[in-house]
Amino acid sequence: MALKREIQGIVVQKAGDKTATVLVERRVMHPKYRKIVKRFKKYLVHDEANESKAGDVVLAVECRPISKRKSFRLKEIVAAGVE
Repeated sequence: MALKREIQGIVVQKAGDKTATVLVERRVMHPKYRKIVKRFKKYLVHDEANESKAGDVVLAVECRPISKRKSFRLKEIVAAGVE
């Protein structure tokens, strides 16, 4: 069995029913300037119980494709957001 990727990020919006948009930040070294820079990517995460809200820090795990852009499902809410 292949290892499932886990991503941790902040819910930026609830995109329809049972879907959350999660912003994931990663830090990489710039190839020329050798400085740590931030890179961001948004993922659609399947939230079966609609339990996450905007601002929450969540952990998502890779799964089979649920729709065209949705290949992660919510594993747990790490921290509750401000809203």
